[in-house]
Amino acid sequence: MKAVIAKHPGGPEVLQLVDIDEPVTKTGEVKIKVKAFGLNKAESYYRSGNMGNFTPDQALGLEAVGEVVEDLSGQFNIGQKVATAMGGMMFARHGGYAEYITVNATNVMVLNSALSYEELAALPVAYLTTWGVLDKNLKIGKGESLLIRGATSSVGLAAVSYAKFRNLNVIATTRNPKSVDKLKALGADHVVIDDGNIHEKVRKIFPSGVDNALEIVGAVTVKDTLKAVSAWGEVAVIGLLGGLPVIESFNLMGDLPNTVKLSFFGAGILDTPELLLKDSPLNEIAKAILYGDLPSGIGKQFSIENIQAAHSELDSGSAGGKIVVSF
Repeated sequence: MKAVIAKHPGGPEVLQLVDIDEPVTKTGEVKIKVKAFGLNKAESYYRSGNMGNFTPDQALGLEAVGEVVEDLSGQFNIGQKVATAMGGMMFARHGGYAEYITVNATNVMVLNSALSYEELAALPVAYLTTWGVLDKNLKIGKGESLLIRGATSSVGLAAVSYAKFRNLNVIATTRNPKSVDKLKALGADHVVIDDGNIHEKVRKIFPSGVDNALEIVGAVTVKDTLKAVSAWGEVAVIGLLGGLPVIESFNLMGDLPNTVKLSFFGAGILDTPELLLKDSPLNEIAKAILYGDLPSGIGKQFSIENIQAAHSELDSGSAGGKIVVSF
């Protein structure tokens, strides 16, 4: 089968499209013929050697969509359209950059959608993360206000769209004034230009502070984000766009406002008993995209033969949405 591997860490040029043996399906697993997959920043970090253990000859990728070709769990039909994400992909088994993958049956979700595989490939990690952190972690409610810091990342764009779909009042941040119109088109009610210190700007819009905040930039801005949240609100950190996950000289009494909570949501919780794919709203989201109630999540598309160019685009951060690669 065709698969993309990296013999050693490095830039996009280390990615190779090679022929390797198909994985063998084990008891309780499902084999999927991959049709398309989305790219994630974590895959760039992994490729660069910045995520711990590096396994040559193992396909990269944290997500994929395709069709079932073998099922040893007895739960699926051959040919069913499915999605998978996380569950040890890229680290303990081949990831989505492979023509065929085997995954645990618990890590497979049937997609009852007429959307193309390319459109569906933009959904799993971005929207599963968004669903997990907004619905499960922050427990959002209709009419609440939400600050999304780092909104032009692929998960940030998904969060803007999903939050507005759930009838929240959304404030999105960007460092680039040229992104304002795009964020408003996705549903942002307010857009704040991020100069590293935005809490005063946010409080001019919501004097008491926002109900909750989604922190995608990470440690470098979280102290400021905490100041933008109202009493009893919460900041959930899901991204590390700004660098290492270390908050220097954090003062629990001075930097953490009274009654404001700080939490971290890692996508690795997907496909665990705490957050099963089968409970997610992926089909609802796909239906909303099909009928135009949610925008397409695709920023740019590439073929598998152009995986190096796709990763160069990933590293540049200029795709304006999810980068999707198809076989």
